[in-house]
Amino acid sequence: MAHPAFASASRPRAFALAPPRASSSSSSSSSSSSSSSSRAPAPSASSTRRAALAFGVSAALASRAASRPSSSSAAMDPLQTLTRRGMAKFAQNDVEGSIADFDQLIAAAPNRAPYMWQRGLSLYYAERWSDGSEQFRRDVAVNPNDTEEAIWAFLCESRDPAIGFEAARRRLLRVGRDPRAYMREAYALFDGSGSEERLLATAENGGAAEEFYGWLYVGLYREASGDAEGARDAMRAAARSAYGKRSGDYMAALADVHLKRRGWE
Repeated sequence: MAHPAFASASRPRAFALAPPRASSSSSSSSSSSSSSSSRAPAPSASSTRRAALAFGVSAALASRAASRPSSSSAAMDPLQTLTRRGMAKFAQNDVEGSIADFDQLIAAAPNRAPYMWQRGLSLYYAERWSDGSEQFRRDVAVNPNDTEEAIWAFLCESRDPAIGFEAARRRLLRVGRDPRAYMREAYALFDGSGSEERLLATAENGGAAEEFYGWLYVGLYREASGDAEGARDAMRAAARSAYGKRSGDYMAALADVHLKRRGWE
């Protein structure tokens, strides 16, 4: 997901103000933002985003402390401060506080709105399904190659009582070909042409990050389809993996938040 400067903060999904998630547009946006760092190693926006995420979590936490009055904070870009602080709050399971920071950023810089994927994640965990779907759909509109944003729009809509799983699948946004094999399999799982087995097998043939993302998206898929027990097991596998525990990726923080909000720790 290539977003402007704050797009990166918006999902690199590395935590610091990393570049945006994974998408060609997001990689460019993330580079424009100092908050961008990425989480996964793909040349696409998503990889940038993953990197951003990794750098982002630690950076965001550090910047939260730095947000207290000090000579150094005075020189910091206030929009970067809001992005990092919002990300840090989310990682600490203060979902509502993170939304307040992201909304404040958008009020100050409306042009950033389509790039705030981090806000969409927070809206999902606040169970604001319609608002979350709108955020992710706006994101894909400016970055049509963002596989993860399309999946998250589906996740919000599948939980929305007015839409539901089957209708959400029919509404799944079409995106360009993701360079990451495991994300292509994740998308296929959600559009109905793939399977959990294919996604996990592809992820296992990659590295630690791929394995983490395989379990993460299997867990999210199971929850969307109503398999709470299976979702719990998969999300625990993601959070307790080596990558989940040590990467600093924003999505690793998300896995922890997921477990806490569901009472699955």
